[in-house]
Amino acid sequence: MSHETAAAEYHPRALAHQFEDLGQQREAATLGMWVFLVTEVLFFGVLFATYSVYRSWYPGAFTAASHELLIWPGTINTAVLITSSLTMALAVHAAQTGERRLLMVFLVATMVLGVAFLGIKGFEYYTSFHEHHVPGPDFQFEAEYAQQAQIFFSLYFLMTGLHALHMIIGLGIMAVMLWLSWRGTINAEYYNPIEISGLYWHFVDIVWIFLFPLLYLIGRHG
Repeated sequence: MSHETAAAEYHPRALAHQFEDLGQQREAATLGMWVFLVTEVLFFGVLFATYSVYRSWYPGAFTAASHELLIWPGTINTAVLITSSLTMALAVHAAQTGERRLLMVFLVATMVLGVAFLGIKGFEYYTSFHEHHVPGPDFQFEAEYAQQAQIFFSLYFLMTGLHALHMIIGLGIMAVMLWLSWRGTINAEYYNPIEISGLYWHFVDIVWIFLFPLLYLIGRHG
């Protein structure tokens, strides 16, 4: 059998039948993820726009409500997610170089940081519930800003809740990537799933980078 014939018959295990080669498959998958992320940007963009409108209408109430949030958990969570972006990037590099053990270590580290983020966020939610800052019939706030503060906390729970949901989805994706890495499906030849999973994870981290100052730091400079 000639080298040309062998090359023609070679079909990587990870190559889907509709693609000519892994390069074409990688480009299609990456483009698909970017299109998905654009729709996510539009989705969160509507929430950010809504927040901006109400904040411009009720600046005093939003400042007062923001100061009721515990800033230290939000600060820790910001550091946690920035670190998780680093471990995710290292996981992508380990996949590209075929270092399977390091890949799995960095994926586990990323997942641990993600779980830590959700745990801290859960503590914040519990604190808000205990202080009657959850919008509804039991909501309590100083009378001057009561109605407008309820709008702030409604947006706070909506935006951070949706972000937490995306984080949970991201943890599920990381679990699948860990399983594929353990099986040996992810290797130096086929690492695109890790790359596009990393894009999703970085997007979730970036959303939090915007949420943190918008929700926690209103008027703190004063």
